[in-house]
Amino acid sequence: MPIFVTEDGAALHYDLSGEGKPLITLAGGAGRHPSYLGDLAGLPGQLVIPHLRGVGETPGPSKSYWEQASDLEDLRGHLVLQRLDLVAHSAGTRLAMAYAAQFPDNVASMLLITPPSAHLTDTPSDAAEITAHRRGEPAFEKAMAAYHRRPKTQSDFEAWQADTAAATYALWTEREQAHARVGKTDLATVNAYFGVPAPPDFAQLLSKTDATVRVIAGAQDFTTGLAPVLAAAKLFTNGEVVVIDDCGHYPWVEQPGAFRRAADPFVA
Repeated sequence: MPIFVTEDGAALHYDLSGEGKPLITLAGGAGRHPSYLGDLAGLPGQLVIPHLRGVGETPGPSKSYWEQASDLEDLRGHLVLQRLDLVAHSAGTRLAMAYAAQFPDNVASMLLITPPSAHLTDTPSDAAEITAHRRGEPAFEKAMAAYHRRPKTQSDFEAWQADTAAATYALWTEREQAHARVGKTDLATVNAYFGVPAPPDFAQLLSKTDATVRVIAGAQDFTTGLAPVLAAAKLFTNGEVVVIDDCGHYPWVEQPGAFRRAADPFVA
């Protein structure tokens, strides 16, 4: 597994998948093992998938998403790239946007997959409305009962993840259940990742990059809601959004064909 060394001397591992244009691919979680991304339904290009600090093959301690933006800059130097093309999912989009805020001239494009956006916009979440049809479904009701629980230990956190997973997909078939079990997340890494508040001018900083941005949203994404994601896409000078129907938080798993139709032309 290749590694790169950061300015502060840390050795960060990364995976390579596919061939073509390098796409720096950031997992969510936060700090979930990137194995859950798979190959993003065969997304064209070479996926360069860092194991963030404290994740997978990269030892801890972890750092906040804001601090880890400098790691991406070190990766850019290691790969000898003028600008980065970023692909990010969920909490990984916060790291991608932190990089764009701090290094606006070094981003060519960002494909932001189901980005949580409460830190960027005051638009209220419509999660309850877009998933109302699932009320009465046993797995969804179990997820709702657990959703606002705040786990304090790793074992509690793993139980919480298992209990709430059904709400993060539009359907809860064997396919989604199998995917939900892939990729461990450590609570300590999550806490470190969100260890700093979002800068008050985060949204304004994002307007300074001229990167092309495509946001992919799930029409039934309980995790993010839909309205806040649509609002966040408007923060970028060159931003656009594609909404995938019958889809929750993991479009490449739930609707791989629609995901590829939305993503392929953009990354190419």
